[in-house]
Amino acid sequence: MLLLAITSVEIQYLLIGVLFIAAAFYVGRIFYRAFFSKTAAGCAKGCGGACGQLDIDNLQRTIEARAATK
Repeated sequence: MLLLAITSVEIQYLLIGVLFIAAAFYVGRIFYRAFFSKTAAGCAKGCGGACGQLDIDNLQRTIEARAATK
């Protein structure tokens, strides 16, 4: 009987609230994983790769090789 007493406006508010809570959880999880997660090594993607590190020697060789071909 209680379910019959709920109006369409109340159902809309309930759906908006559920979607807001889900969105807040999703954004909070992204921030948590980006700043506090110990499993992500190097960057926020969490792939565990060394994408955040630069190989200066390889970069220098690439620059010199391109300069030599011009």
